[in-house]
Amino acid sequence: MNIIEKNGLKISSTLYEFINNEAIPGTKVKPDEFWDKFSKIVHELAPENKNLIEKREIIQKKIDEWHKKRKGENFNLNEYKKFLVEIGYLVKEKENFKIKTKNLDSEISSIAGPQLVVPIMNERYALNAANARWVSLYDSLYGTDIIESEEGGSERYDPARGQEVIKYVRKFLDEHIPVNGTSWKNISNLVVNKGNLIIYKDDSEFRLKDTKKFIGHRGASNKPSAIILKNNNLHIDIIINPDHLIGKVDKANISDVIIESAISTIVDNEDSVTAVDGEDKIRCYRNWLGIMKGDLKAEMEKNGKKFTRELKPDREYTNPNGVKFKLHGRALLLNRNVGHLMTNPAIILKDGSEIPEGIMDAFFSTMCALHDFKNKKNSRTGSVYIVKPKMHGPDEASFTNDLFEKVEETLNLKKYTIKVGIMDEERRTTVNLKECIRKVKERIVFINTGFLDRTGDEMHTSFEAGPMIFKGDMKKSAWLNTYEDWNVDTGLSCGFSGVAQIGKGMWAMPDRMSDMMKQKIVHPNSGANCAWVPSPTAATLHSIHYHEVNVFKKQIEIKKRQKAKLDKILEIPTADRPNWSVEEINKELENNAQGILGYVVRWIDQGVGCSKVPDINNIGLMEDRATLRISSQHMANWLYHGVCTQDQVMDVMKKMAKIVDKQNDSSEKSNYKKMSDDFENSIAFKAACDLVFKGKEQPSGYTEPLLHQRRLEKKSTIN
Repeated sequence: MNIIEKNGLKISSTLYEFINNEAIPGTKVKPDEFWDKFSKIVHELAPENKNLIEKREIIQKKIDEWHKKRKGENFNLNEYKKFLVEIGYLVKEKENFKIKTKNLDSEISSIAGPQLVVPIMNERYALNAANARWVSLYDSLYGTDIIESEEGGSERYDPARGQEVIKYVRKFLDEHIPVNGTSWKNISNLVVNKGNLIIYKDDSEFRLKDTKKFIGHRGASNKPSAIILKNNNLHIDIIINPDHLIGKVDKANISDVIIESAISTIVDNEDSVTAVDGEDKIRCYRNWLGIMKGDLKAEMEKNGKKFTRELKPDREYTNPNGVKFKLHGRALLLNRNVGHLMTNPAIILKDGSEIPEGIMDAFFSTMCALHDFKNKKNSRTGSVYIVKPKMHGPDEASFTNDLFEKVEETLNLKKYTIKVGIMDEERRTTVNLKECIRKVKERIVFINTGFLDRTGDEMHTSFEAGPMIFKGDMKKSAWLNTYEDWNVDTGLSCGFSGVAQIGKGMWAMPDRMSDMMKQKIVHPNSGANCAWVPSPTAATLHSIHYHEVNVFKKQIEIKKRQKAKLDKILEIPTADRPNWSVEEINKELENNAQGILGYVVRWIDQGVGCSKVPDINNIGLMEDRATLRISSQHMANWLYHGVCTQDQVMDVMKKMAKIVDKQNDSSEKSNYKKMSDDFENSIAFKAACDLVFKGKEQPSGYTEPLLHQRRLEKKSTIN
């Protein structure tokens, strides 16, 4: 790696050139002044960052010792709580308060809807994410298991399947945009007359039951090309085209129904990417910069045809008074930076240490966002939205606040320009959530729950307490359900409703949309005004739930209930006198191992940070580092407590590696290198084994240190 020495920093020359030649031009930032201030702040904050990480380990050792001393004794909750207070793990809640965040976009404050999460490292995914605000409901239904017919996976259009889609959409419109006196399935024409939507069934005229839900049209009023409707603050765009394949056979010439889908999107620099050095980080920053500038493009090929994908423009309409107006064409993007733990070799400090990656992300992602201040195609209010993961408690939230303030000072931004989203995915943050929010009350825009990372930390924190229950049983455990309610209750008590997002976790089965539609409505019903989805299609279908549930009314109801109890959250999910059969143990081990290996082999060998990996039942699951964390910690915990043996685990790893190899054995994946051909020399296989056999000693059970080490090792063999 070529190095530029600047202000006591040794910077990767490619990163230095990217910042100077691509990120800074077009802003008011002066390069020399920036690097001078940046160096001073990095050298000031890096030791604080290190101290916070060391504090985690000190606390964890104390918790380990507490459990060791009480091995075989009945768990005493009151004694445990007192101990957690003594070591600074659990802090006292102070007086009540309301968050004070200002200059927020409506997508954050007043619109409830799906939140898409995509890796920023891939420009095609990044573009898809930004463009996923408006998606065809017809296409989303046609290509999924919601519509039952044999032609679902065929490229040839099936008219019968198409009619089932249309039937589904008409029913959706009847439920949420009802017509007074008839059904959408009967209509023959749509006309706008004197600002009113006229709905025809043959020669008879009808109106919407709620005429205010019609907000405009596109094209001639007597022959509109689109009708725009609004329900629960979400838009529905009915496309009328008699020349279209669908429109010409539709009685009302409706060719499509496009609905607002991903209202906001998190572009991810963390769990779904494999950014281990300066080269990788530049790919992430460059894609983010392209979106902020509005010029990101990707060359695509589909069905043998090449085309260029670009960012979509705003959508134009005419309101009932004849005035032209626009609706945002893109999802509001939030940038998930990395947490406080990892460092990156792209920049070396005066003492020879690597830069804390979270500090680097804060500066460079914000600098790229400066370009959005001119065109305001992302934030209309001039805000920068950064989601901060894997923070442990109020001190780390406070550090993040200090860091963002330093970034604002360096880049000449108003205080609190940078907004923060808190990922409530670590146990010490959960139990102190109110005090974490207090530390960032002027810039907080988001809290959410994440089952996988949170469970991984639950396991690691209480590693010494005993063997953990089956992974699938975690979802039914008292601590987890209380944690979900606790997050909502805390957010609402701090004034989040109508101001900031309360989010829920990912739907991890992208091929099972029918199941998602049955299950994921629980999220808006729980008071969450956003919830994560893995694809634009999933966002479109999940958006239907937000038409069914008025989340803000639901939040008013929830505020009246008794707050979730901390004592329940502190219950440790260990197995009480486990009496599992060998078959049960092996099945659980195999399921965990398959997920680990299927994900890690792509992470290490191909640099893919988010993969659809089949589980033991051959159900494709979206895997990222969060799913990896829970699986590896679970196996490590069972190994440590003697539920299984080292030889047993290794046999399972080798067995499942062969299965994963077979799953990837196709002409499409010709670059795939089998782990089972040479276990001893497969870097990917060794990485997967490390995560299990060295799982207990990993900081907070995180997978990043081992993955980064092995990926750099792999890259050295490629380069």
